[in-house]
Amino acid sequence: MNEQTLSRRLERVAAHVPQGARLADIGSDHGYLPVALMLRGVIEVGVAGEVAQTPFASAQRNVRKNDLEDRITVRLADGLAAVEAQDRISVISICGMGGDTMCEILEAGKQRLAGVKRLVLQPNGAERELRQWLMGNGFCIVNEELLRENRFDYEIIVAEPGSVAYTAEQLYFGPVLMQAKSEAFVVKWRRMLKQKQQTLANFARARDAVPQVKIDDFNQQVGWITQVLG
Repeated sequence: MNEQTLSRRLERVAAHVPQGARLADIGSDHGYLPVALMLRGVIEVGVAGEVAQTPFASAQRNVRKNDLEDRITVRLADGLAAVEAQDRISVISICGMGGDTMCEILEAGKQRLAGVKRLVLQPNGAERELRQWLMGNGFCIVNEELLRENRFDYEIIVAEPGSVAYTAEQLYFGPVLMQAKSEAFVVKWRRMLKQKQQTLANFARARDAVPQVKIDDFNQQVGWITQVLG
């Protein structure tokens, strides 16, 4: 993967960045996403934020190599501290980290989200918690995708300012995903159903008593999955 050929996962993230966006990519790694989008003429301005020195240096190199220093700024900063008022950022992307970490980043940098029109998020796990944060902080989910790459399921969540109330099931599966029920969605949740049922069977055989609240939680999840798969 490089700035010319993004991974399938990053390609799908890129597809949700609108033409003419002013993009801040947080945890930008090598800066592939903003560089690719700038080379394609999609974004007007780019900020690549990195908290670690090695990927920060790598992103700087990629921006320099493509002669984009005047259009993409690479900043060594923690989370949304990479975003400055004069950037007039309209879209923020955060990819490839845990959903709980994303919640912490968004919470810590909440005041920097003013004026942001879209969040494009690709969490690795804790999707439910991330949706919960979005709902609780004035963001409405406008699009979602699920794809499988290298034996992993990846969810992309696109949110825009707006007030909404999701059910527990919508937070669990994703409001758009459970509505669309794509093939990737059905395959993922069939596999998850087997795993949850296996876990419940293991609970029943466990020598130490499993807390009832945990058993109830798994039973509820099995019920939801069975229902959504119809």
